[in-house]
Amino acid sequence: MADWNIRPAAATDVDHVAELRAVVMRPDLERLGRYDPDRVRRRFRDAFDPAHTWIIEVADTFAGCVALRPAADAHWLEHFYLAPHLQGTGIGTAVLRTLLTRCDEADVPVRLNVLQGSPARRLYERHGFHVETEDPVDVFMLRTPTSATSPPSPASTPRPPSK
Repeated sequence: MADWNIRPAAATDVDHVAELRAVVMRPDLERLGRYDPDRVRRRFRDAFDPAHTWIIEVADTFAGCVALRPAADAHWLEHFYLAPHLQGTGIGTAVLRTLLTRCDEADVPVRLNVLQGSPARRLYERHGFHVETEDPVDVFMLRTPTSATSPPSPASTPRPPSK
């Protein structure tokens, strides 16, 4: 696995991530008959919040991003994109493990949704996520903290991950 790091996102990262999102999500969205090149970028730009987003870098070069947005009953894992040439190298697993460890330490459940048929679902299942609900397009998943001993505090927010 290549050396990687993760840094807080800045507003100036939005275009890089929107482009990566369009590339990474295209096969699944086309399979579902939902790919629109403008909409896939616009939806990211409209939802981008650098305060809860981290940029993944490999060899000091942009390689992806991930967001962890606090909500009342859990944190939402969102916008987890890794450049196609780096998928399958263990970087995504390492980033996910880092985030989940922080959430476990804070005793916070994690929710996400993944597109139906996406190979990413297997990654999430390997890390303890289970299906809560699903519809024809999305699968909504939940992971409870591995060391949960008390209900999560909505004010607890994992610190930014570091390698």
